Amino acid sequence: MNYIFVYGTLKKGQPNYHQMTDPNNGKAVFKGTGRTVDEYPLVIAQNGNIPFLMNVPGTGHRIAGEIYSVDDQMLQFLDEFEGCPDMYQRTIKRIEILKWGGKDDSPEGRAAANTIECFVYSTTSYQPEWLSLPYLDCYDSYGTHGLSYSNHQ
Repeated sequence: MNYIFVYGTLKKGQPNYHQMTDPNNGKAVFKGTGRTVDEYPLVIAQNGNIPFLMNVPGTGHRIAGEIYSVDDQMLQFLDEFEGCPDMYQRTIKRIEILKWGGKDDSPEGRAAANTIECFVYSTTSYQPEWLSLPYLDCYDSYGTHGLSYSNHQ
């Protein structure tokens, strides 16, 4: 099993969450919530109002999201879904655990007592002007920003 950190449309209550629960895509088990140890710029860009976490550590905010344990089939599906490696790149990032599942469900692969290493989809292929867009610390397609996600680009 692999740990993955999602911060955008794949979170609970967001437009693509159904992809995480579809058994045809593989298995994903919600483990808890967290936020990136490092700061990153998270912006909404392009015609579909897509959330992009730009791989520019030290700029932006610590990003809040959800941690899942996924099998290899789900990981492969997510790579394809996220356009990896062209649109997004899957890298390992340290995530601070804010809330974890059951008390007997201890996360493996922890770098420190309250952190875990997770795969995260971020991008190094972005338009330079994205760095001047407003930075979010938590994505919500239905937020007050008025930029609802649309997969009809």
